[in-house]
Amino acid sequence: MTTIRHHLSDEMLLAYSAGDLPEAFNLVIATHVSMCDECRARLGAFDALGGAVIEEDFSAMSDGSLEACLMRIDGMAQATARAPRRGDGVFPAPLVDYVGGGLESVRWRPLGLGAKQAILKMGDTGASVRLLSIPGGAAMPDHGHSGLEMTLVLKGAFRDEKDRFGPGDIEIADDSLEHTPVAEDGETCICLAATQGPLRFNSLIPRLAQPFFRI
Repeated sequence: MTTIRHHLSDEMLLAYSAGDLPEAFNLVIATHVSMCDECRARLGAFDALGGAVIEEDFSAMSDGSLEACLMRIDGMAQATARAPRRGDGVFPAPLVDYVGGGLESVRWRPLGLGAKQAILKMGDTGASVRLLSIPGGAAMPDHGHSGLEMTLVLKGAFRDEKDRFGPGDIEIADDSLEHTPVAEDGETCICLAATQGPLRFNSLIPRLAQPFFRI
């Protein structure tokens, strides 16, 4: 059984529930939620709370109504946690819908040194999202960020200066983080990564290749 150690914050789940995020980040969050009982339960509570706020004027509620509403929310969250949405194989259902199938349907493009990517088409331009396939033991170039980056591990694992990230784990990076992700030996690491703004590479060759790879 997969143990997920790195979860989404309440702020990120609330933004997703409210529809305030670009489509690219919505896809990563939906995919993580389909893999993670804890985040799915918390999201269910936020969704239920949002519906309660819309449907009822709290100022007109009778004594005890808010407590009863919160109890119903808790029950809905627990029910949601027992209903994971998973596709076949490596890709959970939300990602299968975008790719149009499993790993065999991905149109990979080489990045060099055995690494590959596949940029997914989005309906808006607020951020971009891609699948990454990194061979075991291979490292991505050292880089920083000009905006938010959200990386979800689907298969395998990677380590960086921050921690280790395995299947279902999600790393949130901003312009304060510079790191060198390295795929663990023994298995290809497959990730879903959404970025807002281009990465800031620290070496010349990745910077020269950046316009071609659209990273």
